[in-house]
Amino acid sequence: MKTKLKMIYWESEKFWIGKLLDHPEIMTQGETLAELEENMKEAYTLMTMDDVPPKHKIKELILSV
Repeated sequence: MKTKLKMIYWESEKFWIGKLLDHPEIMTQGETLAELEENMKEAYTLMTMDDVPPKHKIKELILSV
């Protein structure tokens, strides 16, 4: 399964820093932009899928609010 995520990022004095717009609680850094992207993918996986078994199912829920 592929997921598209939007990341806001910027360069500080030492690191590239980023956070996910849809999950602002997920934030990380890297010495390069490429490292930031890899760290972000890993952080997203750890925060959202780490405790989910490999044989899982996905279902879309519709809420009326």
